[in-house]
Amino acid sequence: MALWDRFKQSTQQMQTQLEAKKNELKSGAFRDASMAMCALVAAADGTIDDSERRRVAHLIATNEVLQNFPAADLQKRFDDYLNTLTADFEFGKVSILQEIAKAKKKPAEARAVIQIGIVIGGADGDFDKTEQAVVREACYTLDLPPHEFDL
Repeated sequence: MALWDRFKQSTQQMQTQLEAKKNELKSGAFRDASMAMCALVAAADGTIDDSERRRVAHLIATNEVLQNFPAADLQKRFDDYLNTLTADFEFGKVSILQEIAKAKKKPAEARAVIQIGIVIGGADGDFDKTEQAVVREACYTLDLPPHEFDL
């Protein structure tokens, strides 16, 4: 099986796992950490163009698990986190990782945040090295072993 096919299958499995836990993923900490993760992955290369912003916003609005929260609220949080990252990526990343760390208290939420990052990262067909690196960093922030997610 080609590497891309394995990755695509893996992200589909992660999305299925997320959907199975949808009813457990309703806390404010999960909401904030998920949007912080989406912004971190979207801005992983240090820039974000309008098409990437729209693509991630569409994924947020249509993701089954995130429908526990109002779409407009998620969009605002995502945009705010992106603005933090685009103003000063390195400083903003520290703030974003602090938001992600709030999901650490509940292991199911922590894993779900990482899975959302991987799903968002792979949505364009290329989960590149910079995206993998920020998701790996989030794993360390959440005290999760990156190899659990093939990172």
